[in-house]
Amino acid sequence: MSYAISTTVSTPYAETVEAVKAALGEQGFGVLTEIDIKATLKKKLDVDVPAQVILGACRPPLAHQALLAEPSVGLLLPCNVVVRESGESTVVEAVDPETMVAMTKNDGLKSVADEAKERLEKALASLSA
Repeated sequence: MSYAISTTVSTPYAETVEAVKAALGEQGFGVLTEIDIKATLKKKLDVDVPAQVILGACRPPLAHQALLAEPSVGLLLPCNVVVRESGESTVVEAVDPETMVAMTKNDGLKSVADEAKERLEKALASLSA
């Protein structure tokens, strides 16, 4: 089982980060957290890595449904979306919500995961449109 939904675009990194936030918003996700991996690793380890950010995306109705079905699923929330430089391209990856079902073995999460996956796929597809 793959654990990622992914797309690669030719848009520059900074522009892609903003486009991803907008695309997530159009699908009803808010970005709760933003971790700048490049800046963090530079500050903590004094190493240089390509630009990369982890966006913690959440659609509250889906999070609520998931928590009702599986109280410990909060360990797997929010949905992480990564935007990273890759040569001349920018890669955008989202964790596949189906991993919640696979990891918990709780079929009560299936409908939540299906809807979250559909919305994340639409968000990523819109980046290439």
